Amino acid sequence: MTEVTTMRNSLHRARAALEQRPLAAAVGGVAAVLVVLWATPASWQTSTLRFAVPIALAAIGGIFAEKSGVINIGIEGLLIVSAFSAIVVVDWLGDGGATAGVPNLWWGMLIGVLVSVLFALLFAIVCLEFEADQIIAGLAVWLISLGLAPFASRILFDSPNTANITRFENVTVPVLSELPVVGYLLFDTEPQVYIMLAGAVAGWYLLSRTTFGRWVVASGENPKALDTAGVDVRKVRYAAVLLSGVFAGLGGAGFGLGTLGTFAGTGDTVINGRGFIAIATYLLANYHPIGALLGSFLFAGLNSMQSGLQAAGYAIPTELIRTIPHMSVIVVLVLVGRTRLPDAAGDHYESGED
Repeated sequence: MTEVTTMRNSLHRARAALEQRPLAAAVGGVAAVLVVLWATPASWQTSTLRFAVPIALAAIGGIFAEKSGVINIGIEGLLIVSAFSAIVVVDWLGDGGATAGVPNLWWGMLIGVLVSVLFALLFAIVCLEFEADQIIAGLAVWLISLGLAPFASRILFDSPNTANITRFENVTVPVLSELPVVGYLLFDTEPQVYIMLAGAVAGWYLLSRTTFGRWVVASGENPKALDTAGVDVRKVRYAAVLLSGVFAGLGGAGFGLGTLGTFAGTGDTVINGRGFIAIATYLLANYHPIGALLGSFLFAGLNSMQSGLQAAGYAIPTELIRTIPHMSVIVVLVLVGRTRLPDAAGDHYESGED
């Protein structure tokens, strides 16, 4: 009974913590939104939303994995394989065509998510069944993806870069798209932006308003109490890691099909560290999905500024301009301070252990 009481108290504290929006995430996120909406050119505003897609969705996925007790720093790799596989599928099925009545772009999105989930499953097996170090396993996922995608591209396209495909077209919502500022931003945009916004709300609801979400939180805070209550900790962690694969897959495939229309495998690939920025984003948001969405606008806005400065031809070294998004991550984390990790994050757990 003592363990059950502990479990109940742990769940109540976890729910209360999730329902309180972290001050740093709220202030920083709202400030970022205001900057994006009113202090930048329209082209920067729209590009900020598109650049936020992989960061926000990968961050939400990372929240589920880490809140369950599994540190998934391989999110960067999941973005890479999902973006690459989505482009390949569309090119193979036929750019601009449809299969079984469904546009090939959506088949690409589906396969991109499935490939991401497959890599997440392999990561989960290595960590949960073989009890590998989660940080090393996550790095392995990233490095394998970083090498595999360009290698496969050379086989398929004789180049580390894939062919160009037709991107998603804007989806316009009548009447609402005519609203000032938010109209063309939120109601006349690509499908991946709608997916990002819906994903943030769904992630928040699932984590803070459902029994599964409370299991996820308890798995990362007090797995023994969850086990005593009769819930399989391993299954909860598997589900959370696979869910991180779904969100990262949506982010990577959406970025490739909606924003880029191609995959470049040179250097750090077109993903270019966005998975690692996603990790910083959910730490900034203190594991709050809505906070992660707002935080992604901050880093995506700086990415847009970088692109805008390069396009404008300012007399600033290109190498210095490219560091802006990454340097901002360090600055923000220093200013925000330390985020409390779940108590059991990174720890292995066997059912019935003391």
